Amino acid sequence: MSGHWLGFVAATLTTVAFVPQALKTLRSRDTRGISLGMYVVFTVGLCFWLAYGIVLGSWPMILSNVVTLVLALLILALKLRHG
Repeated sequence: MSGHWLGFVAATLTTVAFVPQALKTLRSRDTRGISLGMYVVFTVGLCFWLAYGIVLGSWPMILSNVVTLVLALLILALKLRHG
């Protein structure tokens, strides 16, 4: 297995692991258990990971961070709107 495929597997697993919690939060709109500070830092971190992936030209890093960033931004918006 080449390093490129390792990246795709790692990116897929970490993104897929985030999806169930994100979907649960988006469906319920319940963000009381989510730390605003943590989600702000997490979202900023995803932006940097995405930028790093772009600089490296790493499609696994780019794609996984785009998907996770979109979900994180939706959850962050819910948190800001509903507290």
